[in-house]
Amino acid sequence: MAPETFAKRPRKRTSHQLVVDELGQAVVGGEFAVGDILPGDAELAARFNVSRTVLREAMKTLAAKGLVFPRARIGTRVMPRTHWNLFDGDVLSWHFNVGVDQDFLHHLSEVRLALEPYAAALAARRASDADISQMMRLAVAMGDGEHSAQTLAHADLEFHLHLLEASLNPFMRTVGSLIEAALIGVFKLTSPTRDDTEIDRVAMAHIRIVEEIQRRDEDGARNAMENVIRVGQDRLMLNLTEGKASLRNGS
Repeated sequence: MAPETFAKRPRKRTSHQLVVDELGQAVVGGEFAVGDILPGDAELAARFNVSRTVLREAMKTLAAKGLVFPRARIGTRVMPRTHWNLFDGDVLSWHFNVGVDQDFLHHLSEVRLALEPYAAALAARRASDADISQMMRLAVAMGDGEHSAQTLAHADLEFHLHLLEASLNPFMRTVGSLIEAALIGVFKLTSPTRDDTEIDRVAMAHIRIVEEIQRRDEDGARNAMENVIRVGQDRLMLNLTEGKASLRNGS
């Protein structure tokens, strides 16, 4: 079964960014396997129709992301996945573009379960009334039946990032920003935009988080957030198993 994907928003790219995107995606997608030596400068410059200067700058960018390591007289080698910076937005986006598997999604879910339920508990302890009102508005807005998969995913993302900010722990919000590309990818894959009942259920689950925060119930907020993450993960795994979801290159 093909892995799940989502389409990135179109953007105008410089020659440098085009090479970084295309070559980075080729590495993440396995066209160049771990341990491979990439083709030489002349071949890659011709492939992307860019100068060697642009190509070398792109290689520096990919090396900074941990994907490759250049060595004189040997060439540029693809690094093991353990070296890849999974907190890099481009690297995360490339994973979703080429297809994420169950292991990737399970690992991401573990990170979310380690972070977001505790952030919800902190929000129950620390959030201002204004923060709570804003989170409630965002949660209610998720129930709008006019949402597309993309707009619902962005509404979901806005809620979760605002909750991290409401924890009043600056590290929480920073980590949320670091995995933002992964969150939006997951939310796009799990957005139930063809089922009004399911959209309502998703909205109500987020409203429950806010209600627990409003009651200053730290355990309740933690459990409500954990439930949202686990239910979303279960739905995504079911879609993967049954091959229902298909969001490749905008399809």
